[in-house]
Amino acid sequence: MKHTRQRRSDCPINFAVETFGDPWSLLIIRDLVYFGKNTYSEFLASEEGIATNILASRLARLEQQGILVKKPHDEDERKECYTLTEKGLDLIPILVEIANWSAEHDPCTAAPPAWIALTRAEKEKMIRLIRETVQSGGSVFAGEKSLISKFM
Repeated sequence: MKHTRQRRSDCPINFAVETFGDPWSLLIIRDLVYFGKNTYSEFLASEEGIATNILASRLARLEQQGILVKKPHDEDERKECYTLTEKGLDLIPILVEIANWSAEHDPCTAAPPAWIALTRAEKEKMIRLIRETVQSGGSVFAGEKSLISKFM
């Protein structure tokens, strides 16, 4: 029998806060979508410096919630890789909105201005392309299959 946690309320904002109640969960999803990271060691190497126990906990939680799925690595059987489920892919528009909002209000943002302008001007198209790219094993900014290489 699957254990379900008690929710504070049935409010949809509360559901999101309980799902992503800390920065680490969204940063893991960001790393998958924008930077093509998908292994424990790649997430661990992110500049925010997540602790190993927190990373393990968040990955397990995201997997339990049906946002990530863990699979054996294609090239190294000692490793596992994480990919977004359909539920996880549905978070892409939220990531785009957060990035656009942050780029507008954070004077120290590292977001490429041309990318932000593109995601604002052609939001629906870009969200669709990001989703397709991630589904096919690519990411927005990193790797051979990066989306940005097609636009910039």
